[in-house]
Amino acid sequence: MFDDDDLRDLYQEVILDHSRHPRNFGHEDHANRRVRGSNPLCGDRMTLYLTVEDGVVKDAKFEGNGCAISMASASLMTERVKGMKADDAKALFRRFHELVTGEEAPSDPALDKLAVFSGVREFPVRVKCATLAWHTLAAALEGREGEVSTEEA
Repeated sequence: MFDDDDLRDLYQEVILDHSRHPRNFGHEDHANRRVRGSNPLCGDRMTLYLTVEDGVVKDAKFEGNGCAISMASASLMTERVKGMKADDAKALFRRFHELVTGEEAPSDPALDKLAVFSGVREFPVRVKCATLAWHTLAAALEGREGEVSTEEA
């Protein structure tokens, strides 16, 4: 069984892996939804490209730059939402937000690998880094265009 230090080390490894080798990173010309997101507090910027068909997220990619937490969050998020119904992806956003703000237990099975971000709640300034991609996702799922900011969230 893992103790707290082992879990913290494992979580850190997952975040570092996804920040150094982000999945689904790149531009997508065929996406039918594109939203830019920014975190003015630390300078993270990203563009999220979604392909939503018949209420299902068929593809998700992102590009941009930011801190390790921001990039890892976008990487894990795009992996997780591919193939999900848009409504389920919206619900996942709410659960993730509760996780990083300290309102949800990290043992929520719906979060799966996303539980690696549970430690972010200990550093409130990093919550915006972790949620940038998610606020951008929420805007894209709602059909909004343009730019969203973590300062508005």
